[in-house]
Amino acid sequence: MALRLLYLIVLRVFGWIALLARSQASKDAEILVLWHQLAVLRRQVAVPRPSWADRAILSALARLLPRCRRCHLFVTPRTLLRWHADLVKRRWTYPKHGPGRPPVRPTIRALVLRLAAENPGWGYRRIAGQIAGLGRKVSPATVWAILKRAGFDPAPRCSGPTWAQFLHAQTFGILACDFFSVETVMLTRLYCFAVVEHATRRVHVRGVTANPTAGWVAQQARNLLLDLGDRNL
Repeated sequence: MALRLLYLIVLRVFGWIALLARSQASKDAEILVLWHQLAVLRRQVAVPRPSWADRAILSALARLLPRCRRCHLFVTPRTLLRWHADLVKRRWTYPKHGPGRPPVRPTIRALVLRLAAENPGWGYRRIAGQIAGLGRKVSPATVWAILKRAGFDPAPRCSGPTWAQFLHAQTFGILACDFFSVETVMLTRLYCFAVVEHATRRVHVRGVTANPTAGWVAQQARNLLLDLGDRNL
């Protein structure tokens, strides 16, 4: 499909280049004919269905038109944005492989529930570690799901403050960082590195790059710490 799309676009580009050799009067006459044909088609076709090649050409040429002339297109700017969103979705949609995770063996489920019943203070990670020591491989997430469905607390609290109390006490020293991405018109994915202060909910946008390497992220983190140090935090 990509080769067919490229072939159609190349043919139309060569057709436009051939127009340069024609006289201005001939071009004006053809424009009038095309305008009349477009008016006739608009009366007969309620919903046009352009191909992917047509969509690509219209999206590229629409940027060259003045705003006052874009209203004469048979598609709206919102439709052009929807075409771009559909193209991005088609690019980043991957086929599914297999029916999913295999079911947990009954023996593993029984062992998890037995360890949880005999050791009420153990959490799901401790139970997963004990099972791994017995030569059985099971992920902590699977143990958490088994305990949750059986009515056990997957992470029972022993002594000390709760997680909410710990976060409240340490909120001025906690920073949360993550990436969010956007797609450009040319389907290039850009990554934005952002940091949030838990105490003030202040957001720091540190930088945007198409290749977020470890060195780049480390430098952005150092720059942020320097900025926070200047504020005497």
